[in-house]
Amino acid sequence: MKEIVLDTETTGLSVKDGHRIVEIGCIELDNLVPTKNIFHFYLNPERKVSEKAFEVHGYSDEFLSTKQKFDEIADSFLDFIKDKKIIIHNAEFDIGHLNNELSLVGKKKINTSNVIDTLELARNKFPGSSISLDALCKRFRIDNSKREKHTALIDCDLLAKVYINLIDQKEPTLNLAENNEDKVSLSQGGLDYYKKVILPSEKELFDHNTFLKKNLKKNYF
Repeated sequence: MKEIVLDTETTGLSVKDGHRIVEIGCIELDNLVPTKNIFHFYLNPERKVSEKAFEVHGYSDEFLSTKQKFDEIADSFLDFIKDKKIIIHNAEFDIGHLNNELSLVGKKKINTSNVIDTLELARNKFPGSSISLDALCKRFRIDNSKREKHTALIDCDLLAKVYINLIDQKEPTLNLAENNEDKVSLSQGGLDYYKKVILPSEKELFDHNTFLKKNLKKNYF
């Protein structure tokens, strides 16, 4: 099953105040394992970044002024997420901004029935506890030391790990019939989920069976 872990950064909090998206990051998961497919763009919001938003992500007006506008990447974004579940932390915020951008360019809005909100998962799993992304990383002992600023791909990387822990799937299920060379580490720190399967040789099987017959004379179970 393919899913998309998604995060955005914006010029400010509220769509009602005219705030826009400045960064979109998406990582594709295949049976919970990151693939080579990512979607990442910085965007020209055509307005100034608020001071509070700049403190969060550090993207200046000058830096963003040379980037593509949302209408230039809208179709490729919709193609990337098509027919896939979308994993977001605090989905109301990101979906609100994404649907605003899609409306501005005359595109169909994202159906929220395809969205899994990890904030809701965490709220149900740990009622009364802090459920920010940083707090969940601490709870699950996920290294978030590279998260000095909020950046979409780093946050997606962390959220993918948090999501796996939230659904009690400590390690993704690998389809051994597939070529696992397509699985890839996406963050500078690397993802910890990939496991290479090494089958025992005939000699190793023989030695193992010999050991069992020679040393385990009683069945204690």
